[in-house]
Amino acid sequence: MPLTVHTLNELLLVCSLVLLVAVAAVRISSRSGLPSLLIYLGIGIAIGQDGIGNVVFDNAELTQVIGYAALVVILAEGGLGTKWKEIKPALPAAIVLSLVGVAVSVGVTAAGAHYLVGLEWRQALLIGAVVSSTDAAAVFSVLRKVPLPARVTGVLEAESGFNDAPVVILVVAFSTVGPVDDWYVLLGKIALELSIGAAIGLAVGFLGSYGLRHVALPASGLYPIAVMAIAITAYAAGAMAHGSGFLAVYLAAMVLGNAKLPHWPATRGFADGLGWIAQIGMFVLLGLLVTPHELVHDFWPAVIIGLVLTMVARPLEVFVSLLPFRLPWQEQALMSWAGLRGAVPIILATIPMVSGIEGSERVFNIVFVLVVVYTLVQGPTLPWLARKLKLGDTDEAASDLGIESAPLEKLRGHLLSFAIPAASRMHGVEVSELRLPPGASVTLVVRDAKSFVPLPSTVLRRGDELLVVATDPVRDAAEARLRAVARGGKLAGWLGTDAAT
Repeated sequence: MPLTVHTLNELLLVCSLVLLVAVAAVRISSRSGLPSLLIYLGIGIAIGQDGIGNVVFDNAELTQVIGYAALVVILAEGGLGTKWKEIKPALPAAIVLSLVGVAVSVGVTAAGAHYLVGLEWRQALLIGAVVSSTDAAAVFSVLRKVPLPARVTGVLEAESGFNDAPVVILVVAFSTVGPVDDWYVLLGKIALELSIGAAIGLAVGFLGSYGLRHVALPASGLYPIAVMAIAITAYAAGAMAHGSGFLAVYLAAMVLGNAKLPHWPATRGFADGLGWIAQIGMFVLLGLLVTPHELVHDFWPAVIIGLVLTMVARPLEVFVSLLPFRLPWQEQALMSWAGLRGAVPIILATIPMVSGIEGSERVFNIVFVLVVVYTLVQGPTLPWLARKLKLGDTDEAASDLGIESAPLEKLRGHLLSFAIPAASRMHGVEVSELRLPPGASVTLVVRDAKSFVPLPSTVLRRGDELLVVATDPVRDAAEARLRAVARGGKLAGWLGTDAAT
């Protein structure tokens, strides 16, 4: 007898029962190279209708609400992990790709869906808009395991964080009952909502980072909660101001992630855990929503539209958008193949279902099949293509130090702690050769589970854990110097190594 799920309480019960299984599947996902999307969707399908669990769930509106909430958390986690030094050179290209590229992708994909599959123009435009969004969760989970050049990674990560906003606006416009607004009206709405979202996101991010850096909270465990609360506040404020909440949360999180906040490693770990939970819940829920036996009729239309999207629309949008930036063809080819889709298009496909647009169930089924098939093809082959194009970046020595800062409010100082990575050039450097600014000093070294107070002549080794005390005015300079030595060795600064990087 099927178990029918109608309410949020029933849904939470079902999701909690599969959470442990989904967490165990994280390791399978990381070792197989597949985006976690596929495994979690499979779990949802397995316990859903036509599966072994036979759980019936058809609440598209609830799925949309929970999916939006999960996407906010995923964008926040992605923004916190985005390094400004990597994304800054790629920002203009990413913005153009997120705007011009979306327009090209929607037009080409919709034309293919209309002329090759025979869909009506509204349905074709809906599919074109829905699948034009690259998925932040899929891109972040795959790219951070592939050693690509910083410029390529920066463009792709920024694009996945930025292009959700214009795509949501288009999908909502195409899902409105009645005639669709003229193209120039849509462009005006997109420009206005993006401007409002960007302004609010940056403002909330800078104000939040300033407060966290200058006000010591009573417990270190409050910092991760405060950071995520600030990021989510940016989304709420942006949405309430009729701006793009998705762009606001991503920009606010990016500002927070580059602000050198106290207890940063713990904050990153907390955000990473929330991101995994959001992905698991969102993907399992989407797997529950789909009815597998209904997908058979839309399999080949989905494959055809996916071919148009992957082989024509995506390369064309990359070529047109990046033409002014004169990027090498190898990088453009990789970006064309790395336009990963994930749960975001499936969530957006629920918008016309909630609005009651004719044929919306078929749109959802086509998008679902398209995402699964082409994620299965693109995700695992991305590292292979990067190697074939000779775009691998294997400079492990440049890996950053995970410096954690704890404020000492009454002493007007900071306690910096970090471990020396295996590939760090800080190995073999004497304490005196760190050349920390006056007001900062190494107070303790932990080596082989034993701690001692170092001398100026103490030679640091890989695996050592260091405690550095710095007064408030020199905290940033001390941290920058430690990172520079980790990259350039004892001669960092003298040989042109930028201490700020």
